Amino acid sequence: MNTATPTAELTALRELVGTLQEALALTRQENTLLRQKIDALVRRVFGSSSETVDRAQLELLLQLAGPAPAAPVAPVVPAAKAPAPRPRKEAAPRLPEHLPVVEEVIEPEPVKARPEQWRCIGQEVSEQLDYEPARFLRRRLIRKKYVHRTEVDAVPVIAPLPERLLDRSLPAPGLLAQILVGKYCDHLPLYRQEQIYAQRHQVPLPRQTLARWVELAADWLRPIYEQIKTGVMADGYVQVDETPIHYLAPGQGQTKQGYLWTGSQPGGDVFFHWAVSRATACLDDVIPATFTGTIQCDGYAAYRAFANERGPGITLAGCWAHVRRKFYEARESSPRLAGWLLGQIQHLYRIEAHLRAQRAGPKLRAAVRASESRPIIKRIERVLLKLKAGGRQLPQSPLGTAIDYALGQRRTLETYLTDGRVELDNNLVENAIRPTAIGKKNWLFIGDAEAGERSAIIYTIIECCRRRGVDPFAYLRDVLTRLPQMTNRQIPEVLPAAWAKKQRSQERQTA
Repeated sequence: MNTATPTAELTALRELVGTLQEALALTRQENTLLRQKIDALVRRVFGSSSETVDRAQLELLLQLAGPAPAAPVAPVVPAAKAPAPRPRKEAAPRLPEHLPVVEEVIEPEPVKARPEQWRCIGQEVSEQLDYEPARFLRRRLIRKKYVHRTEVDAVPVIAPLPERLLDRSLPAPGLLAQILVGKYCDHLPLYRQEQIYAQRHQVPLPRQTLARWVELAADWLRPIYEQIKTGVMADGYVQVDETPIHYLAPGQGQTKQGYLWTGSQPGGDVFFHWAVSRATACLDDVIPATFTGTIQCDGYAAYRAFANERGPGITLAGCWAHVRRKFYEARESSPRLAGWLLGQIQHLYRIEAHLRAQRAGPKLRAAVRASESRPIIKRIERVLLKLKAGGRQLPQSPLGTAIDYALGQRRTLETYLTDGRVELDNNLVENAIRPTAIGKKNWLFIGDAEAGERSAIIYTIIECCRRRGVDPFAYLRDVLTRLPQMTNRQIPEVLPAAWAKKQRSQERQTA
């Protein structure tokens, strides 16, 4: 037997070992990716929600990870200086000055016993912040009948009954406003409101009755909702996002997943649109057929498909917050590269902060972005292309995923450079969605599919009030009182923006 010539068995064993080694390497690679995904999920659920990384953290991240990435980068363009620190505001009063005062005088016992023997020489005043629970009341409308003193045959006169949201309806506008604010602003499901009213106020209001009243209010508020939506879409620039919400499927004993699509005008109003799916076709109802302009969105493929269907009249703008978020999730597995890229993105945000501090208009914003932001974006793009071509980052790794996402959105991420109206990210519309996320944790599902549309209407009104600094309860109580006497032409007078403007004018006149 010639020992120099491997036997068939030895060759087979060597091939088996090679195969097992390849399988082991693949398993280790998969295990690493799964661990990274689990770590990212744990951080997302239990970690801080902020993605802010200050300069000191970035420098530490890069120092611990070694030298900066070797890449063909252009000279660093000096970022705009951070705005000077604002002077400290005067300390607010310990108790709000606008609150009504209830005085309670406490006399010493000797004075109460013999007041004639004492003379007051002064007083000491201390204050506490107190609260009285809201109360129900019976609003009784008394309409007196009159007959003429001399014209005895004349028909008696009586004041007409004020117009109501519904004939012989039990709830007054104040109660309807409280129910809506309780559910859609304070996130109290109707069954909890039912318990509160019964246990604390001894007023039994079944949740089915409350649901009918919500439907009644939403129907009356629909014209306001439609005009808000029209106003948001009229400017030619809108931010769009969507969030999942479960709804009840009658007869099936289970819930299905629907979506609240959100359209926001930076510095203006916001609207919600209910749909039972996330398909591209839903955008036909969100975006009017007559709309031409810029839609700012994330990388969801439905937006690109929608823009392709509509043609050249639609321009997509990307969101740098989504790009930053993905590199932020990759900072632990790839601290050197992710840290450097986060630093470059941070330069973009500093430039925007400086522009906001200057209250720059669209033209100035576009000019500054062209001179300062564009070189940074081009530098990021060159590095990402080199990393992608090098093939050293696994596509399914956190950094590989972030690179693919950024490169896939690179054209839309540059839209804001030439259009000064467009923001750097989509955070304003995401902020508008947050109240719905808090609410669905409390009420789990929104009701049936029709309840989704009603919720979209009321969420729109509530969020527009919040953006205008308006108390939603005061707004809803006033508007629901006035709507039965109004025509469609008068609806613009009670939009949240117009209502807030009128309130501020009245406050200035009475000040």
